[in-house]
Amino acid sequence: MKLLKATIAFSLVVIAAFCVIRRLPECFDSRSGALAAAAFTLTDGVYPAQTGTQPESTEETTQALPVKQNTEKSEMTSSSQAPKVRDKTGYYDSLAPHKGEEKREVAQKQIGFDGTAVDECCVKNKTGLDFDFEAYLKAPLTFKTEKNSASPQVLIYHTHTTEAYLDESVDYFYDSYYSRTQNTGFSVVAVGNKIAEELEKNGIKTLHDTTVHDSTYNGAYDRSAQSVQADMAENSSIKVVLDIHRDALGTDERKVKPVFEYGGKQGAQIMILSGCDYYGERDFDNWQNNLGFALKIQNTAERLYPGMTRPLSFDFFAYNEYICDGSLLIEVGSDANSIDEAEYTGTLLGKVLSEVLS
Repeated sequence: MKLLKATIAFSLVVIAAFCVIRRLPECFDSRSGALAAAAFTLTDGVYPAQTGTQPESTEETTQALPVKQNTEKSEMTSSSQAPKVRDKTGYYDSLAPHKGEEKREVAQKQIGFDGTAVDECCVKNKTGLDFDFEAYLKAPLTFKTEKNSASPQVLIYHTHTTEAYLDESVDYFYDSYYSRTQNTGFSVVAVGNKIAEELEKNGIKTLHDTTVHDSTYNGAYDRSAQSVQADMAENSSIKVVLDIHRDALGTDERKVKPVFEYGGKQGAQIMILSGCDYYGERDFDNWQNNLGFALKIQNTAERLYPGMTRPLSFDFFAYNEYICDGSLLIEVGSDANSIDEAEYTGTLLGKVLSEVLS
């Protein structure tokens, strides 16, 4: 009996040892579920694609996904400032593997003077009519903002609220790049925030309306006009109304980003649109007052930050500029500019507006 028990026990030990030896190679297989899960804890943030396959090109394998950090109260321990970490939830990621997608070009360009020179700036007059732009520039504003007021003086809004920028400063984009998003960390809303912050720093109380008006593209201007009119009805103190957009330049194969440099940093050029109703066809009687305001912004921007502006676009359109004398549409960069470039310009634009409105 004792011999039988000993034999059975020995057999069980042999079988267990055999199973362990047989499974050892799987423990070191990079495709195993255990190690794949553990890879998500690696401090450098690099882990295999969720499909378990590797990117085809060497270039893509070297582009690590950014590690998310809590930066709300972070303090820099070195002289160089770390890049801002952004939450790309629900948005495009330039640095992720894009297996099977075409890699296309982003070309940067500083768009210079092309049109009528006016002091330190330039107007692209598309109306075919002759105007004394210098006189409009020198004419006083027809409204005045109040410093350190408890009530909003400026309203910032977005007709195309989901217009977005590239997530990173790169010279390429992939087929899957779609430059519209509800993630406001990458859209024109982020730029509006920077403009508002700078105005507030300079004592100009600002209301930033982030209502989404382009859930469907058609009718966006009608919907945004309703938002503006509601905001102004609630805040009669508002004198300036700015519709902040971004442009789209180039083609599906090659996007262009308009840039300039100031203070050792690259920003996105702006383009101000100022409409004309010379023949009285658009119920836009205040167009000349708007033009004077637009020229003052354009000229101040070029004086403070040379190269910041593209030529002012002046043509037969109204958009929502009929709403008040201080109502303008400003495009900050294009869909090929990075969000960092666009936000930097937003800060500078806030400084420009603060000087014009002081």
